[in-house]
Amino acid sequence: MRALIAVAALALAVPAMAQTAATSLTLADASTAPSGRVIIDGASWTCDETGACEARGGNSQPADRACRRVVARLGAVTAFSWKGQALNEQEIAACNASAG
Repeated sequence: MRALIAVAALALAVPAMAQTAATSLTLADASTAPSGRVIIDGASWTCDETGACEARGGNSQPADRACRRVVARLGAVTAFSWKGQALNEQEIAACNASAG
């Protein structure tokens, strides 16, 4: 019985781990990458010197809205993924354009 409970708990944990899908971006200009942590809509973003950034947490919202909010603070992006949903080239262009 204990083994069955352990297997069931593991089966429930695997989808939960999978739900913490990647939230990441690549900045168009690496020089705009913040040197420390930046929090935008509850997501804690950290970037490296190449302009590759990852986030943990964040509010539940559509990926295109999250992109606009991030671009307004960090600058244009060449790639954007929010909680596992990657934006395509047209969506990224629209996101960058919305930031003015």
